Amino acid sequence: MPPPLKCISLNFRDFQYAQSMLFAIEEINNSSTLLPGVSLGYKIYDTCGSVAVGVRAAMALANGYEKTSIEGPCTKHAEVQAIIGDTTSSACMAISKGIGPFKLPLISHYATCECLSDKVKYPSFLRTIASDHYQSRALAELVRNFGWTWVGALRTDDDYGNSGMATFTKVAEQMGICLEYSLPFFRTYPEDKVMRIIEQIKSSTSRVIVGFLAHWDLEVLLHKFVKYNITGYQWVGTEAWISDSVIASMDKHHILQGAIGLAIPKTKVTGLQEFILDIKPLKSSGGAIFTEFWEALFQCKYSTKNDFVSTTACTGKEELSQVQNLFTDMSLMPIFSNVYKGVYAVAHTLHDLLGCKEKLTALDGEFVFFFFQFLKHLKKVHFKTKDGEEVYFDENGDPVAKYEIINWQPSKKQHYEFVTVGLYDASFLGIDRLAVNMPSILWPNNSTKVPVSVCSESCPPGTRKAVKKGKPICCYDCIPCTEGEISNTTDSVTCLRCHQDFWSNLQNDGCVKKETEFLSYEEIMGILLTTISVVGAFITILIAVIFFRYKNTPIVKANNTELSFLLLFSLMLCFLCSLTFIGRPTEWSCMLRHTAFGITFVLCISCVLGKTIVVLMAFRATLPGSNVMKWFGPPQQRLSVFAFTLIQVLICVLWLTISPPFPFKNLKYFKEKIILECNVGSVIGFWAVLGYIGLLAILCFFLAFLARKLPDNFNEAKFITFSMLIFCAVWIAFIPAYVSSPGKFTVAVEIFAILASTYGMLFCIFIPKCYIILLKPDKNSKKHLMGK
Repeated sequence: MPPPLKCISLNFRDFQYAQSMLFAIEEINNSSTLLPGVSLGYKIYDTCGSVAVGVRAAMALANGYEKTSIEGPCTKHAEVQAIIGDTTSSACMAISKGIGPFKLPLISHYATCECLSDKVKYPSFLRTIASDHYQSRALAELVRNFGWTWVGALRTDDDYGNSGMATFTKVAEQMGICLEYSLPFFRTYPEDKVMRIIEQIKSSTSRVIVGFLAHWDLEVLLHKFVKYNITGYQWVGTEAWISDSVIASMDKHHILQGAIGLAIPKTKVTGLQEFILDIKPLKSSGGAIFTEFWEALFQCKYSTKNDFVSTTACTGKEELSQVQNLFTDMSLMPIFSNVYKGVYAVAHTLHDLLGCKEKLTALDGEFVFFFFQFLKHLKKVHFKTKDGEEVYFDENGDPVAKYEIINWQPSKKQHYEFVTVGLYDASFLGIDRLAVNMPSILWPNNSTKVPVSVCSESCPPGTRKAVKKGKPICCYDCIPCTEGEISNTTDSVTCLRCHQDFWSNLQNDGCVKKETEFLSYEEIMGILLTTISVVGAFITILIAVIFFRYKNTPIVKANNTELSFLLLFSLMLCFLCSLTFIGRPTEWSCMLRHTAFGITFVLCISCVLGKTIVVLMAFRATLPGSNVMKWFGPPQQRLSVFAFTLIQVLICVLWLTISPPFPFKNLKYFKEKIILECNVGSVIGFWAVLGYIGLLAILCFFLAFLARKLPDNFNEAKFITFSMLIFCAVWIAFIPAYVSSPGKFTVAVEIFAILASTYGMLFCIFIPKCYIILLKPDKNSKKHLMGK
């Protein structure tokens, strides 16, 4: 069986906490406004940093017995309304579970574990220090603020460290922060466990270590880090050690230089520091506790008659100004203030319950309060200290969370100076909670540049993050966005597709308006086709002028003058209608180009068809008794041309009425371009127009083919046959070329077909006649024409 626990040394910090409680009690007892006529008593137990001793002391107070040892008789009942303490979360959890059923309040000044906010498990626990619920979140926000997404973590292997780190890990993951490792440590760990921690830190790639550690655990680790040269890391600390001057004085090798973390805000309690440092009342109190305290404070020894003193002998006249140690260090004044506020919370609750409006001079018997009634009022207490600080508890028994952000900077006077570089106030919302003065921070190795700790470098705009297989989300590759997609922020998770009218730029970090493509008059192809079209129209006009000039000659008369001029007019329109296919498509130009093309070509072929029929009828009229020409004279020729053309006009009117052509943005051919073209609207209407033209052309070709063997000197049918052969060949070849040509080349193919077929008819029908008129005038005679 293990021996009973015994305290082997005096802890100056715990002594200071006790002094803070005494200071508050003396102030209250001397107050004429708070609990007038009522004096507060107290009893102090030293837990020696042991959970077991703390529970035993709490049980003694809860049971109401003066003696805590198992020896000796029980004595009178003690009037205990609340317990101030303990320092550690684990001790508070154990104590609170024991005294919770009795509704005896436990008010801690330093236990921060989030788990203690659970009022089901710890119904009577309250505290004057903020919960780690806020501290863990504040640490995560602080880490994210500096851009550290790849960090390591060390935690004390107890309720404080494990609970706090669990919350930090959860919140950090939500913020996109990854932990490369999260290792527990306790000061009693064997050497092999410590070595595994050292090896993990050395082999890691992260440069930031979050230390959710109790100060005595960090003291042990600090010696190990010196031994194994663990330096150059950026430390992020909690309130447990970030403002601890003892650890700062131990760091001779600058392992923690540049550390940054959260500390309880500096507070002032008037007279408290002087009270703690005033040791004269302690000197006069006598007793074993004074002897132990005095010897530890001045490093001397009171000698007895039988003792041989090997150290400096205590005289009792030592002055505090002669020493500088943990007792004289006031860096934990915020914690002393928490003790002070806890005592005052009890006093204000008693004041309200007792109804102390006037000074009480006499008491009729003992005051007996039910613990649950006292606890209920204690949770609702709300007051201000003499220095103006507001004190109250929330529904979980926690105060409002506020932290100062502390940075360890080298100092000439001391080893380190704790410089406040920011604030965190959990009562604010969103990004307003955290405020950091970046220029005032000094990082490890006296650097003014924020350390970098990432698993993968940030992905620039134009790329997206792709998590590496088997790695945390912070380890990723940067994949360039595909064409048509962009990312305009750093570390984008996805690439966004541009709107259909836009396309990604070369860097894939922005959408630019797509280039619009259509057959324009400014480009070479447009200029070339325009020139060919205009030249064709000019040649047609020139031929018309020649025919008009020689209209009375036999060759002009023999070829039906009226139909020839109408044919030339229609050919000129065919040349000019090709111009409507060039330029930016509009609603009107789309309707005009297809209908004008369809009508002018039918007019043209109708004239050719009329000329062919005239040729056939002319020779048929030479047969004895034939009166064919009477039924196909000039009026009938005009009527046939009009009738054939009217049918095409009706088809076009129906087309335009039911589903007309319209401007269309074609996005299929090119991803990076918009092809502006005319959609035919009704496909049936479009092919009906082309089909009717084809039908007339085939009919014309068939009739001209029949007349090909007529006398040579009058054989216009032969030239019509060639022209129709060219026409049909061009438009048959047009169909597959039109379907397969991309973008503006579709329009170019259509224009080429129009110009090629028009030139074919113009040259085959009229050039031979112009040749005779201009170069062979001797053949332009009635005798020559009628020779055969």
